[in-house]
Amino acid sequence: MFRLAHFSDIHLGPLPAISYRELASKRITGYINWRRNRRLNLDHGLIDRITDDMLAAEPDHIALSGDLVNLALDKEIEMARLWLESLGPADKISVVPGNHDAYVPGALARCCKAWAAYMTGDDGKAPKGKGGFPYLRVRDRIAIIGVSSARATAPFLASGHFSKAQAKRLAKMLDATGKAGLFRVIMIHHPPVRGATHAAKRLYGISRFQKLIRKHGAELVLHGHTHKPTVHRIDGPKGETVPVVGVAAAGQSHGSAKPPAHYNLFEIDGAQGAWEIRFSRRGVTDGNGTIGEVSGALLTGGEKSAG
Repeated sequence: MFRLAHFSDIHLGPLPAISYRELASKRITGYINWRRNRRLNLDHGLIDRITDDMLAAEPDHIALSGDLVNLALDKEIEMARLWLESLGPADKISVVPGNHDAYVPGALARCCKAWAAYMTGDDGKAPKGKGGFPYLRVRDRIAIIGVSSARATAPFLASGHFSKAQAKRLAKMLDATGKAGLFRVIMIHHPPVRGATHAAKRLYGISRFQKLIRKHGAELVLHGHTHKPTVHRIDGPKGETVPVVGVAAAGQSHGSAKPPAHYNLFEIDGAQGAWEIRFSRRGVTDGNGTIGEVSGALLTGGEKSAG
């Protein structure tokens, strides 16, 4: 059995000191949003309790699907690097960037450089920007594939993009790992399903992603971005459906508009064609910040696709 933990949307805080020059960009809208909303709804003490519970579960690997920072300030990016180092060794933690990590032009490249150890594939290559994804890590019988949907956008937009070039590289990885009989996990920040979020935050390239899965297959897709615990399904190549699982923001406080903080824990067993996925959500269960199991399920194929 392989135990995989998944969490997302850390939004590490508080914000460091920020200059007027740094605010002369899209960051001004993000800064206002932080002051009015995000800093009030994110409890960074919860992140510590969530990660403590996660580490106590002794996962074989941790998947982190983006938005480690808020405005992609240099000090935030460095703070996130130090936080990752405190979480565990880089070969046991895989990261993909989110829209906040690519908040302004040039930010994605800086994040890739700072967090390279957590995005380096088994080929020894680390992405230096969007052209370096996806990356592949094989742990036991599990293929972990990191896809980037992150890109800098205009103010009031938080959309992502899944390009033709990345799809071509991903198809080769899925074919090779499928042929090897591995359980294939795709990590991506934006949900690759329609209707999961509103137009300003959607993924461009959903049809491309779903067409690729229908042709090449996968066993599990993990995403963040929406701050919601969801399970969607998309069609696989042999009539089965592939679960697409989202997660609440790791520091989301109890009583806010979005569901409170949690992480996903998957226990994967079996073999190709007969994989079993036991899935539980562990997080805040009450207003006192108590961490426990929120829900559990056995994920199986064959359900109707979300489309």
